[in-house]
Amino acid sequence: MSFRFLSWLFVPLLAYSAAVADPLKVCADPNNLPFSNREGEGLENKLAEFIGHGIHRQVEFVWWSERKNFAQHSLDQGACDVVLGVPSTMPGVLTTAAYYRSSYVFVSRSDGDFHIESLNDSHLKDLRIGIHVVGDDYAPPAYALARQGITKNIVGFNLFGEYGEQTPARKIVDAVARGDIDLAIVWGPLAGYFARYSPVPLEIQAVKPQIYLGIPFAFDISAAVRTGNVDLQSELNRILSSQSSVIRRLVGEYGIPQVP
Repeated sequence: MSFRFLSWLFVPLLAYSAAVADPLKVCADPNNLPFSNREGEGLENKLAEFIGHGIHRQVEFVWWSERKNFAQHSLDQGACDVVLGVPSTMPGVLTTAAYYRSSYVFVSRSDGDFHIESLNDSHLKDLRIGIHVVGDDYAPPAYALARQGITKNIVGFNLFGEYGEQTPARKIVDAVARGDIDLAIVWGPLAGYFARYSPVPLEIQAVKPQIYLGIPFAFDISAAVRTGNVDLQSELNRILSSQSSVIRRLVGEYGIPQVP
C-alpha cells in the first residue's frame, strides 16, 4: 500500500476527528443559581457536561447574562450552540423535547396561619405578596392578581439584582423566611432551591390552576439550538430520551418541584 494512498485515507479520518473534537458551546448566565454560575455549581452546568459526555463533545461555557430574549439573541449571533432551561414553546429557536416540567409555586412559612393553594383563594387580598420583577415588568403572577383587583399588597423583588450581586433571586424567599412578606409566588426551581437554605421551614405549593385567566403557570422546559440545526437537536433528544431517569434525578437534587 503506497504512502500516497495512506495519506488520502487519513484525510477523512483527521477531518472526522477534528469534527468530533469541536467543543459544544453552551451559553449560560455566570450568576444565576440554581441554573448556572461560573463555578459550575448549577443544574444547567451539570446537565451540559452530562450531555456533552453523551455526544462526545467537550463543553465550553460562554457566559451571557440572562435577560429578555437572551436565548434567541445568543444563538442567532453564533455565540453558542445550545442554551438550556428554556420554555419548550419559546419562539425563534428550535427546542428539544422537554426534560422537566415545573410551575410557579406559593411560598410561605410552615408556621403561618394560612396555607394558600389556589389563585382563587379569598385570603390573597389580605396578604403581603412578593413577586419577582423581570427587567421593567412583573412576572406573570402579578397580572393574575391584578385582574382580581389585588395590587396594593404586592411587593416587587428584582430578579436580576444589582450588578455583581450574588444570587439575587434568593431575596424573595429570604423575605418570606424573615416574615417581611406573608407569601411569595415564585418560579418553582428558584423557590425549591433557595428554600433549602431557609433558617425556618417553608411550605411550597404548586400554583393552581396551571392556567388561570388565560395565563399559564406551568411550563415544559427544554434545551434550545439555532433554528434549522436539526442534527444537533436530534443528538440532544437522543440523550434526553435515553437518560431521562438520570436527568429527572439530577433535577430533583436541586429541589426543583416537578409537576405532571
